[in-house]
Amino acid sequence: GDRPRPATEPAEPEIAVGRLVRPVINLLNDDLLAYDIVHCDETRVQVLKESGKTAQSQSFLWGRLGGPRERPILLFDYDPTRGGEVAERLLQGFEGFVQVDGYSGYNGCFANPKVVRVGCMAHVRRKFDEALKAQAGAKQAIKGRSKAHQGMAYIQKLYRIERDIRGQDPSARKAAREVLAGPILTEMKAWLDASKGDVPPTSLVGRAISYASEQWNSLLRYLDDGRLEIDNNLMENAIRPFAIGRKNWLFSDTVHGAEASANLYGLIQTARANNLEPYGYLSHLFTELPKATTVEDYERLLPTRWRPE
Repeated sequence: GDRPRPATEPAEPEIAVGRLVRPVINLLNDDLLAYDIVHCDETRVQVLKESGKTAQSQSFLWGRLGGPRERPILLFDYDPTRGGEVAERLLQGFEGFVQVDGYSGYNGCFANPKVVRVGCMAHVRRKFDEALKAQAGAKQAIKGRSKAHQGMAYIQKLYRIERDIRGQDPSARKAAREVLAGPILTEMKAWLDASKGDVPPTSLVGRAISYASEQWNSLLRYLDDGRLEIDNNLMENAIRPFAIGRKNWLFSDTVHGAEASANLYGLIQTARANNLEPYGYLSHLFTELPKATTVEDYERLLPTRWRPE
C-alpha cells in the first residue's frame, strides 16, 4: 500500500477525521496483505450524491479480515461497484488462502496460482436449510427420505468435528480433520454425484446440490491448513454490525463520507478484535496522530500494536 502521508483535510470534520487516519489504514493494509490468509465479503451501501448514479442505486462496502489470530486486522473499502476488478485491486500483491463464498467476482484473483480459494460450508448449509424449510410438512421431507435432510446430515457431522477441535493448535486441527472429516467429505461427494439426477435441478434441493458440487474443490481447502476455517463466518460476523447499522443511518450523503466511514469502521472493528476498548483507542489515536511524522510514529499507533499502559 501507499506509505503514510499527511492527508488534505476537507471542510467536514467527520470526513476530515476519516481521511487523516489514512496513513494508519495504509500500514494495516500492508500487514493484512503480508499474511497468507484473508477472509473477504461485501455488503451493499447507499450513497445519495454519487456521480453517474441515482440516489436510489446501490454501492458496496468490501470487507477483508486478515493477519495472525493474535493480531487480527479488519479493513473496509467503499466502491460504487461489486465488480471483480475491485476484488483484484484489494488483493493485489497477496499470496495465500482467500476465503470467500461462491460469488464469481473473486474469480479473477485466482488466476494467480499462488492465491488459493477457500470455500464457505455455511453457504452450502444455508441452501440445504432453505430446501428443508420449503419441504416442511411435505411427504418428501420425512427423515431418511429427503435429499435436503441427507445433505444437512453430512454438514452437521462436519460442524460437530469443528466444535470439538475449537481452540486446539493448528497442527492438531489439521490432523483431526484428516482423520475425521476427510472420510465424511469423501462420502458426501459420492452422494452429491449420485443425487444430481434424482431431483429437478431448479428445485431448492437441486440448487443446493449443484452449488455444493460446483464449490467442492474450494470447500475441501480447509483441510490443507489447521489455521483455516470451515466457513467464512468470521468475516460475515465482522461485517454484520455495518449491515445492522445501515437500518438506522440508511445511507451516506457523499462518496467522501462513505470512504471516511469505511476507514473509521475498520479501525473500530480492528481495535475490538485486538481486545481494545474502541473509545480509548480512538482517543489515544486522535491525540497522538497530529504528532506523527515518520513511519515508526504511525506504526506505534496501529491497533494491532498499541496497548494502553
